[in-house]
Amino acid sequence: MSLTKLVSWNINSVRIRLPLIEQLVTAEQPDIICLQETKVRDSQFPHEAFHALGYTTRILHGQPMHHGVAILSRVPLVEDRRYDWQDNGEARHIGVRLPNGILLENVYIPAGGDIPDRDENPKFGQKLDFYERMTRWSEGLREPTIMMGDFNIAPLESDVWSHKQLLKVVSHTPVEVETMQRLRDAHDWQDIGRHFVPAPERLYTWWSYRSKDWTVGDRGRRLDHVWTSPEILPNIRSHHVLEAARSWDRPSDHIPLITEIEL
Repeated sequence: MSLTKLVSWNINSVRIRLPLIEQLVTAEQPDIICLQETKVRDSQFPHEAFHALGYTTRILHGQPMHHGVAILSRVPLVEDRRYDWQDNGEARHIGVRLPNGILLENVYIPAGGDIPDRDENPKFGQKLDFYERMTRWSEGLREPTIMMGDFNIAPLESDVWSHKQLLKVVSHTPVEVETMQRLRDAHDWQDIGRHFVPAPERLYTWWSYRSKDWTVGDRGRRLDHVWTSPEILPNIRSHHVLEAARSWDRPSDHIPLITEIEL
């Protein structure tokens, strides 16, 4: 078995933030990078830059201006799956199989707009329906799987800067938390973030651009996650978030999640 380092990062435009990815690669040397919100057509993806970094395998599901996911790898990958859990053609998922047969799913779940009511805000309903489709898929999942990405829900009180103030804010409402829990229960998904950083310890992956200085008030949320099938958990060796990346030049509002696994 060998130690493999995986990164998940909502990059918020892969072309704009390519220097940040290069900075991450220099510091962490990940074997596989899962990106969300790449915001680029596959034909315009910066292939040469990633090839120069050693990521000779690139599995893309792109879309201009919005959405888009990518898996970049220094190790061989097989398969190329795209589930339309949004049911509208948006590029929000891409899946591959690792050399040892484990499935790797990279997912970007919709944010859901600003109003937590599906009647007043169709985007919120689309988010909940996306989760329900993933739940049905999880119920039938029989292979060991790693799922990572921007799930756009912070489920625990310690996953947000203020539980009371965010109870009616999309990403931390009770209906979203309940919906996410049904997804977890459907496959007994293991929350790797909270396995290594148990609640109630603070753990955030996102800070809004609305604050000029994200460190003031530390108003973060844990919107990004790494989940695994139960049988994979013993193989996970480490997990941490790279909080310093939120202060890099022209940063994403999300930070990288870094997980090491024995494969």
